[in-house]
Amino acid sequence: MARDENLRPPPTPGSSTAAVHGGPAPARPWPRGPVTPIFQSSTFELDDAIYEDIARTGGAETWWYTRLGNPTTDAVAAKVAALEGAEEGLAFASGMAAISTAVLSLVAPGGRVVAARELYGETFTLFSGAFGAAGREVAFVGISDLEGWRRELAGADVAYVETLSNPMLRVADLPAIARLAREAGATSIVDNTFASPVNVRPIAHGFDVVLHSATKYLNGHSDLVAGVVVADRERIATVRALAKTLGGCLSPFAAATLDRSLKTLVLRMQRHNDNALAIARWLEGHPEIESVAYPGLDSHPDHDLAARVLDGGGSGIVSLCTRGGDERAAAVMNELRLIAQATSLGGVESLISAPFNTSHRQLDAEQLSALGILPGTLRLSVGIEDVGDLIADLDGALARTAGVAGRLSGGSRPRGVAGAAQRG
Repeated sequence: MARDENLRPPPTPGSSTAAVHGGPAPARPWPRGPVTPIFQSSTFELDDAIYEDIARTGGAETWWYTRLGNPTTDAVAAKVAALEGAEEGLAFASGMAAISTAVLSLVAPGGRVVAARELYGETFTLFSGAFGAAGREVAFVGISDLEGWRRELAGADVAYVETLSNPMLRVADLPAIARLAREAGATSIVDNTFASPVNVRPIAHGFDVVLHSATKYLNGHSDLVAGVVVADRERIATVRALAKTLGGCLSPFAAATLDRSLKTLVLRMQRHNDNALAIARWLEGHPEIESVAYPGLDSHPDHDLAARVLDGGGSGIVSLCTRGGDERAAAVMNELRLIAQATSLGGVESLISAPFNTSHRQLDAEQLSALGILPGTLRLSVGIEDVGDLIADLDGALARTAGVAGRLSGGSRPRGVAGAAQRG
């Protein structure tokens, strides 16, 4: 029996509705229920319609081999596109697969990328190394240097930035950068992982392409690795053409897990936002903390910009700098009882790490300092636990490490966990 068209979600649903019900009905519908089915098959039976589509489009509009497209992975990509206000989406096996495929597909050999200097460490390595080897020129500018963006974008193919920089949470002026890219004829790409579409929809600010490491907030349960790219249909077709060759497809089972997690995204992000702001305010008043970076604080250099761009909240990451440098920071992590040491973020549980030997381990001391990652810096991913319990855990760890020595001699930084005895 045909599905009643009146029962479909509205054409432009709110975030919570989109997170539960997803995007448009699939082009080749299956029997629908409240849960997206898992099409675990690696291949599908061929028929005349599929052969015709292969001949006409290369198989872009049907499912016949999962590396090229799968109903489950397509459904979750469409849901993220709906959340971001984009026309289409494409799911990947990781956030890095999404970034590399999107940029390589949209910048031909000999082309030029202008990127913010303040990037996730692995992304910086990709841009500064592998892209050059692949024949793409990359220029870096400060995230807030709008004149630098204007100057460097002349003749460029792509402008690339993170909504909130990792880990110091500088806020990108999305409307201004999108405008400068458009004036230069460049495609604007933003990694919206840290903010999530609950806190900002970059497409509404003029961006062309939005990326996510769906491992983080979109999934929110630390049990899969995934990436998503969303954009208009024409650009997604371009990205998909290269994705088929590079092969970084998301598995159907992981896609179904992500689809389930997205249903609670809005509720989770509201709690992440509230908890992180409360902890940032508490840390800012603590005598053992040198500085706190969180866009919801008046002291943040981009606080006013954040108020204009982040209409949903400041998200769940707080970066802090302890007194006593890296040795003290390591000791604090070792003394935590509730908050676990781990390098990821965006899960319902709170995690903490030192960027210099995890997310930004590829950078030397000078590069770290230029990004504001000073000795003693910790990145705290605030979960959805009771905020009083998280504050008590941090307070206890800071109190128990008050006597730890300061910065290591010679300006060196430990490459592993330093200091106090490991937690049992």
